[in-house]
Amino acid sequence: MSQNQRCLPGLLLICATAISILIANSNLSEIYINIFHHTNLIGNFNLHMIINDFMMAIFFLYVGLEIKKEILEGSLSSFRKASFPVIASLGGVIVPAIIFMVINKNTEYLPGVGVAISTDIAFAIGIFMIFKSRLNSNLKIFLLSLAVVDDLISILAIVFLYSAKINLKALIISSIILLVLLGLNKILNIRKIGPYLFGGLFLWYFTYKSGIHATISGVLLAVVIPSSKDKNGESISDILEHKLTKLCNLIILPLFAFANTSIAISFSSNVADASNLIMGIICGLVIGKPLGVVSFSFIATKLHIAEKPETASWISIIEVALLTGIGFTMSIFVSELAFAYDENVINLAKLSILTASMASIIVTQMALYLKHSRVAAKIKYIVG
Repeated sequence: MSQNQRCLPGLLLICATAISILIANSNLSEIYINIFHHTNLIGNFNLHMIINDFMMAIFFLYVGLEIKKEILEGSLSSFRKASFPVIASLGGVIVPAIIFMVINKNTEYLPGVGVAISTDIAFAIGIFMIFKSRLNSNLKIFLLSLAVVDDLISILAIVFLYSAKINLKALIISSIILLVLLGLNKILNIRKIGPYLFGGLFLWYFTYKSGIHATISGVLLAVVIPSSKDKNGESISDILEHKLTKLCNLIILPLFAFANTSIAISFSSNVADASNLIMGIICGLVIGKPLGVVSFSFIATKLHIAEKPETASWISIIEVALLTGIGFTMSIFVSELAFAYDENVINLAKLSILTASMASIIVTQMALYLKHSRVAAKIKYIVG
């Protein structure tokens, strides 16, 4: 895959976001709202719900397959391989969460802690490829592994923090469907993708009905899809992941951005009342993410719990860590769940996420610009 192809998902996200914001602040805003929110296409599902509940379940299936592959045979397949990015990722979740909770202590915005802990894989990797000539290219796998673990933690946060009241009957049915799909894999040894995707539709429906967010069905489906290799060295899991790559990166994620970043920039929004929320998200992402990633990984190496990649200096790790403040897709998704009770709060959260993501890119650019300055040389001499 060429560098331009790797950059494309991030660029599409930026374009979709820019167009969405322009429409939201133009005479077309009412048409946009009617199309996405007020027109039911399938039953009670409008286009916005189809994108956020169904299409994002497909994206979570893709993410689940990526996580599974990394655990089985990739950078998370052994303790030695996994320790450095996993510990870095834990720091990139714990530190911004603490920052957000401290800033929003005793406020109504505390449930939004999940907004400040997520790194957007597509966007972060896209920006990495744009800056590739000035970054340590060997750290791309580190960033990808970190973002994968980060997504796994965000998924768990969605399950435990943002799921609705549980419908026990639907939960039991979805569990039975999951066991049947597992049986197709482990007992009947079925190696065709059709039965799993067909069962996955029912799994999605009953997961949605259960009160657990429907997108989690995508991750659960990824778990039961066969990963054993055939004589050609490919698995059903590999083939499906490959097929979903373009669908997710070039269609679903830009469509999600277009449907969820229509922020009406208006001075009527009471920014003062939501200053804690805004500062919590921006400080959590821009400061907390890289601070957590670098500090936890640094301490882990000093305690000999993890091992820093031989080809990377701490300066190069700091540069890559700055990109983890790009929250975007997952952060926006969580903000929709956390603040579903108030559209104005959702808009302010989204605006904060966009500000934080752009700030992270600018800070990374500045760090790379200063890379060969005297200050950077002194820091490099101190930390090695």
